Amino acid sequence: MRGWWQDLTDLVLPADCAGCGAPRTALCPRCRGMLDGRRPRRARPEPEPAGLPVVHAVAPYAAEVRELLLAHKERGALALAGPLGTALAGAVRAGLGADAGPGTGPGSVLLVPVPSARWAVRARGHDPVRRMALAAAGELRRTGTPARVASVLRQRRAVADQAGLDARRRLANLGGALEVTAAGGRLLGAGRAVLVDDLMTTGATLAEAARALREAAVSRPADRTVVYRAITREGRGERLIGVRPQEREWMHDAPEKGAPNALGRMLHAAVIAAPRDSFEMNRN
Repeated sequence: MRGWWQDLTDLVLPADCAGCGAPRTALCPRCRGMLDGRRPRRARPEPEPAGLPVVHAVAPYAAEVRELLLAHKERGALALAGPLGTALAGAVRAGLGADAGPGTGPGSVLLVPVPSARWAVRARGHDPVRRMALAAAGELRRTGTPARVASVLRQRRAVADQAGLDARRRLANLGGALEVTAAGGRLLGAGRAVLVDDLMTTGATLAEAARALREAAVSRPADRTVVYRAITREGRGERLIGVRPQEREWMHDAPEKGAPNALGRMLHAAVIAAPRDSFEMNRN
């Protein structure tokens, strides 16, 4: 276990680069460029889970980017929260910009962190996703977009460790695990919600978080600022997993039938990293 002296030393003296190990710099220029020198792109896992929001990611989850995320999350490299938050803000902007149209300016943005399990926060000594979200909100405000963090999601039941689970098992593990807090439903009406996380792998976590937000929105049908369009497939017919036939029909037909979730803006998500083959430009 790290001692208090080591923690204090890390704040005063530069450590080796968390990404590549370059000496006496917490984040070398090359690794920083992997975060803020890339244009965030749309990422879609295959198979794509039902209800997955539109996700924009900064970089593939590999090499130095993977090491940066692990250093921040698991090894307490808190100085990385700023650069990671700046990169995350870029992914948020990319998603909102892709959905631009008449009356769809970003306005006030609410960054909704995907919640970590309480035991994980205690073990790490911090909540890495919330910390990055706070840094991202600050960067968005600095560049002219009103933004704040809305930690409105919570786990309502325990879930198993996701490591080693395939896409279908992750969906089953997370199904119904998240909910919006009682006060959170009202808070969501104050701006446009964007889910944020450090990493997307199969998309199961973001799909479950999106389900919880949509469920909260449907329970308040009079407030159309927090009701989202459920269809995310753009008519391309990707294979859906973890969805019953009647839900599949509703997801595709809701906009035409005028169901509550068909009103309002599409829900977006932003992450730092995603698997390389999930980026659309890498697909055949």
